[in-house]
Amino acid sequence: MLSPFLKKIRVVIALIFFTLTLLLFIDFTNTFSITLIDAVLYLQFVPSLVKFINLLSFSIIGFLIIIILTLLFGRVYCSTICPLGILQDVFLFFKRKFKKKNIYTYRKASNWTRYSIMIVTILFLIAGSTIMLIFLDPYSIFGKITSSLIRPIIVFINNLTVQLLSNFNNYSLYPFEIKSPDPGSLIFSILFLVLIAWMTIRFSRLYCNLLCPVGSFLGFLSRYSLFKISLDQTTCNQCGICANVCKAECIDILNKKVDFSRCVGCFNCLDSCPHNGVHFTFKRPLNTLQKQEAPNLSKRNFLISSGLLLISGLGISSITNAQRRSRRRFVQTPIRKEHPVTPPGSISINHYNENCTACYLCVSVCPTQVIQPSFLTFGLKGILQPKMDYSANYCNYDCLRCGEVCPTGAILPLTLEEKQLTQLGKAIFVKKNCIVYTDNTDCGSCSEYCPTKAVDMKPFRRNLFIPYVVPEICIGCGACEYVCPTEPKAIYVEGNPVHALAKKPETKKIEEETSDEFPF
Repeated sequence: MLSPFLKKIRVVIALIFFTLTLLLFIDFTNTFSITLIDAVLYLQFVPSLVKFINLLSFSIIGFLIIIILTLLFGRVYCSTICPLGILQDVFLFFKRKFKKKNIYTYRKASNWTRYSIMIVTILFLIAGSTIMLIFLDPYSIFGKITSSLIRPIIVFINNLTVQLLSNFNNYSLYPFEIKSPDPGSLIFSILFLVLIAWMTIRFSRLYCNLLCPVGSFLGFLSRYSLFKISLDQTTCNQCGICANVCKAECIDILNKKVDFSRCVGCFNCLDSCPHNGVHFTFKRPLNTLQKQEAPNLSKRNFLISSGLLLISGLGISSITNAQRRSRRRFVQTPIRKEHPVTPPGSISINHYNENCTACYLCVSVCPTQVIQPSFLTFGLKGILQPKMDYSANYCNYDCLRCGEVCPTGAILPLTLEEKQLTQLGKAIFVKKNCIVYTDNTDCGSCSEYCPTKAVDMKPFRRNLFIPYVVPEICIGCGACEYVCPTEPKAIYVEGNPVHALAKKPETKKIEEETSDEFPF
């Protein structure tokens, strides 16, 4: 029998998945290959499901594998693969260090609450909105916590180490600059961490069995699992030891029953019973089906109607940063962007909002850190979804990283040629803000940094040259906006609601103009 070893196997697998997933988000050196990233994220349930719905590709079936595992063995995903579930186990581990007696008790299931949340989440997803997943998907919550809170700490430690080593003429490490996050997204990341930590320390795995839509869905499926944990009716003497170690608080000692829909597959109970009264054995699905209560159709209709009502209100929010008026009184010509810029490969703002769960993996892997968390840049429908922040940096002309790692298909992979012709937006020049116009001084930084030369210089007055934009070849990379020294910017990128195709920039054929002979 493998029962005595199930917990050890679970712990080993959980540590491997947790470590690799954590490293994906805190790795600021981009040492992880795309193949390894895909392998680590393949079995994450929500990203796999959203990407499958988006692309309808049978090569993306990680969520189906999780469903099959659940129908066989129950919610093993929650304790071995889900990073937030394992993070809760880490909290419980340190809790035991400070409080030796960590006794759990049986808690009645809140089926009405957890299944209501699950149904509303599904309805929102069907309607093309990921707003429920942004707040409740365990993988995305873990990504926000690690990317916004843990990663800056790792970078700070790295930079401190660099300074210490430099005192000994050791330059094996290099410093890394990290941009200040959006205050709104940072506050939410802190709230997520505090909420998860408090619920875990106070109520153990209550989040998994109350708020998590993935846990509720897999819990519903686990009612029909072939292998289940059960109490032996003859050998069990109701001592309660197994219930005291059950993190899901789903073992009812008085009735000698296990609510397997809430069991997270930690297997703590298997080797805790001194009388060998807890078993993980094959159970006939028919027995489970016969014991199920008839569904309450009135409740179901209420949930569906409530979900549709919420969906209909989704379009109310359209608050964007572009609609906010600048508070600076000294501004000559305020910059008002009508549309934010989304990463290359996101196709359109609508496609991006409908598929992004704000896991912030693209934020973590972006080498220039131009992809930054946002708060209400895309309105309530796209709350917390990352944006292209050209005040932080600009999009590298030769970089494809965000599309390669996006687990949901919100940012689709592009070839280098496609990326270099994808027009995210168009540069707009504001003459009255340009220092060439206001201060009669040379500049030209925007033209110098433009990779396609969509920003060029033309004669202005005396020996001065002023920028002008060729919109057909502009790709909206934001290099011009980032390097522009004025405030407000004399040149900025207005995002395209739907990404367009830019024309290829003209290249000067220098080789044909030069002679075949040596010049000396």
